[in-house]
Amino acid sequence: MLKEVTATRYITPLREGGSLPGLVEADDFGTYVMKFTGAGQGRKTLVAEVVCGELARRLGLRVPGLVTIDLDPVLGLGEPDQEVQGLLKASGGANLGMDFLPRAIGFDPLAFRVSPEEAGRIVWFDALVGNVDRSWRNPNLLMWHGDLWLIDHGATMIWHHNWPGALASAGRPYDASDHALAPFAPDVAGAAHALAPLVTEDLLAEVTAEIPEAWLAGEPGFDSADELRRAYAEPLLARAAVIHERIEGIK
Repeated sequence: MLKEVTATRYITPLREGGSLPGLVEADDFGTYVMKFTGAGQGRKTLVAEVVCGELARRLGLRVPGLVTIDLDPVLGLGEPDQEVQGLLKASGGANLGMDFLPRAIGFDPLAFRVSPEEAGRIVWFDALVGNVDRSWRNPNLLMWHGDLWLIDHGATMIWHHNWPGALASAGRPYDASDHALAPFAPDVAGAAHALAPLVTEDLLAEVTAEIPEAWLAGEPGFDSADELRRAYAEPLLARAAVIHERIEGIK
């Protein structure tokens, strides 16, 4: 399971994100970007962040460390912004935290170069999880200490909003023509050769085990959290074997 910490101070909202994440301090003296269970997108966004973040890390991609942050709604009482106060009050209990990367800057494809190998691995991974939120308009990539870091995976695995069609989604193509890294000649074939064999049942079981059980409870059509965890793994396992052949828009 993810490391558990407790929020001790709410610092400020981060208004770049549609879900209004916030910067918080925790009892382990860490500073985190927190995404809330009470946000409009709900807990499935947090589940997607965990699955994609932990899978990316195991595949050798750079993502900020993830934790669960226990939030006492009382922290919202002194917040002057009514929207933020309401969000904090609605998000008591376990929320998601990502390591804050101080002085990181947003990736600009005109200012930074990315090797075909690294670009290929990121495009392949985004195709695997169906990430529709890595365009040049909104790359969700940060440069930190000279390296490229992946953030914001809430808009992935769209199939978990319609479980009856989840397995059918494994064969759907991925349009990478608008991808932020498309101009860098991504070596998708090389990425598939290196990464697809790593996406095994055991690896996906390890990844989905990181999802807090409270975020899986009560999902219609599933009798247990473990059954739902397997449902998250199955489309990814099927997709890993074929998706490199179905990435469109890359020259």
